[in-house]
Amino acid sequence: MQTLQINYAKLYLSYLYFPDRILKLKGMKNGCLTMVLILLAHSVWPQADIVVSENGRYLKYKNSGKPFFWMGDTAWELFHRLSREEADKYLSTRASQGFNVVQAVALAELDGLNTSNYYDEKPLVENNPAKPNNAYFEHIDWIIKKAAEYKIHVALLPTWGDKVYKDKWGAGPEIFNEDNAKMFGAWIGNRYKKDSNIIWVMGGDRNPRNDSDVKIWRSMALGIEEGTGGNMNALITFHPQPNSVEEAGSSKWFHNDSWLDFNMFQTGHCRENNIWDRIKVAYDKKPVKPVLDGETIYEDHPVCFNARDLGISSAYDVRKHAYLSVFSGSFGHTYGCHDVWQMYAPGRTPVNGPHFYWYDALDLPAANQMRFLRRLIESRPMEERVPDTGLITDPLHEHDHIQATRGKGYAFIYTSQGKEMSIVMGKITGESIVATWYNPRNGETKEAGRFKNRGQLKIKAPSTGYGQDWVLILDDADKNYKLPN
Repeated sequence: MQTLQINYAKLYLSYLYFPDRILKLKGMKNGCLTMVLILLAHSVWPQADIVVSENGRYLKYKNSGKPFFWMGDTAWELFHRLSREEADKYLSTRASQGFNVVQAVALAELDGLNTSNYYDEKPLVENNPAKPNNAYFEHIDWIIKKAAEYKIHVALLPTWGDKVYKDKWGAGPEIFNEDNAKMFGAWIGNRYKKDSNIIWVMGGDRNPRNDSDVKIWRSMALGIEEGTGGNMNALITFHPQPNSVEEAGSSKWFHNDSWLDFNMFQTGHCRENNIWDRIKVAYDKKPVKPVLDGETIYEDHPVCFNARDLGISSAYDVRKHAYLSVFSGSFGHTYGCHDVWQMYAPGRTPVNGPHFYWYDALDLPAANQMRFLRRLIESRPMEERVPDTGLITDPLHEHDHIQATRGKGYAFIYTSQGKEMSIVMGKITGESIVATWYNPRNGETKEAGRFKNRGQLKIKAPSTGYGQDWVLILDDADKNYKLPN
């Protein structure tokens, strides 16, 4: 009965937008008419092709059931600053590097309301959420469809957070309230309801300062659900600023909201960060929801915004955060590059000292190394993978932390400096274990030996020291798993 009611609700909205289709059904018998109307409702609102898995830990393709590993990139100013030709270059490059998600913002951060896009269009008339400029959104339409051609999902932020809460560094202005946020959410949800490669992201680098802000974001999310035809048609999360370990990213405000399908973190741009503790708090919450680090240390970024004392982030910094996050329980990871998120180019005002133009920064080392993380995770049954610190007798500390994750017949152990590890055997299936070293810098593998699956195993990586991170793959020998490639 509930499904039938939902379909009738869809039908009502279908009538509002496509009355000519409904009117053609006159004269049909009631039962037959009902069936056709239900089928029509489904055809008008195709469900998002990515949904939450049955165990609540991962995402999967709805039709095939195949697990979806989120390998994201951060392109906040994609819609606002790039031409169509430039956007095509960006998307094609990222697709070739193994990225399958791009995070971008409709009402952009860098004076997105009052500075025009490449085609001299602004998103809103008189900065009024009730008056979207169709010409501006036609450019977004084109990029979203081009992304789909490259098999890239767009994690779409309807607005950057400064349009709700300007704070000290935002351009603003604050234009949203509870009512117009829902109206705008419904409008943009309806506009992209047929684009199955959309994942919705509320928040935009702002933590709610009070209950009023919470209500605005909640209202916008509910508006998106309304515009897309229901909860099952919109996969939604919330992108916060960094918060404390106990607050656990987006879960602080929205974990129990039905529209929040997975929790997102921003663990920030400092070099040493106990990501594993932060992820665990959200991972352990009930009801179970997937967890993702949506913004961690960017490549070529001033460490802790203090380049003078702490320097610029390296590919190693970026790799370390990625592997520690995923092995701690994240269902995927979002990479970021300081030069790319802002689409820095000649004539643009730099934000926090970028060193390269965006089109040159696309090929920085860590951007090309993220594919090796995706290959590794997709090489084994992903949906059964869980974090397990019990595999290691001593996980060490922040700068040289060791993090383990496992499935039933395999385990991955990340050592950030290649130090000797003492591994508790017997945690995965198999009498005999095949061990392989996997190099996160180039994706190459080295045989590490064959061992009995009992007692403890002491083992040291092929190289040790700062920047010498490795993954130890432990496989049940009877599974005959292939090496990541």
